[in-house]
Amino acid sequence: MSIPTGFEHELGTFTLRPLDPPGDAGLLHRWVTHPKAAFWMMQDASVRDVERAYRQIAADEHHHAYLGLHDGEPAFLMEKYDPAHRELVGLYEPEPGDVGMHFLVAPTDRPVHGFTRAVITAVMAHLFADPATRRVVVEPDVSNKAVHALNETVGFVPVREIQKPEKKALLSFCTRERFEKAVGA
Repeated sequence: MSIPTGFEHELGTFTLRPLDPPGDAGLLHRWVTHPKAAFWMMQDASVRDVERAYRQIAADEHHHAYLGLHDGEPAFLMEKYDPAHRELVGLYEPEPGDVGMHFLVAPTDRPVHGFTRAVITAVMAHLFADPATRRVVVEPDVSNKAVHALNETVGFVPVREIQKPEKKALLSFCTRERFEKAVGA
């Protein structure tokens, strides 16, 4: 599944394509092991580890990974998952139409003001393009204040802290209505 026409933004066109674990592992390895990706928790991963992790996701009917493109060039990673079956099982009561999401913007030496917000807006637009999606669920590390602030700009509401095996996380939700209101859609 992709956004066929892309998400148009003043910063360019954002599209998604399914991740190709063997073909994209080298690129992803550079992204997930970069110091700015510390919250991705793959700092010590090898290229082979990254490929293995994304092969597992590709084989999982409840978890999907996409490479995000900005004007046709790789620029971000997006994962979506069914929180009733992955990541949050037993940590909250899922509702029909809940979709879990992770995203990672590629590190750059030339940051563009507003780029990360454009990426999360494109990701959310992609998720809500599916009429079955009623609510997006995220669980970033409680200490990742930058992503909490970013999430709020697109309509996420923090609910509570939860303890996952690998981290203490801030469970947050965003409904379609809150997203549309936040981004002026």
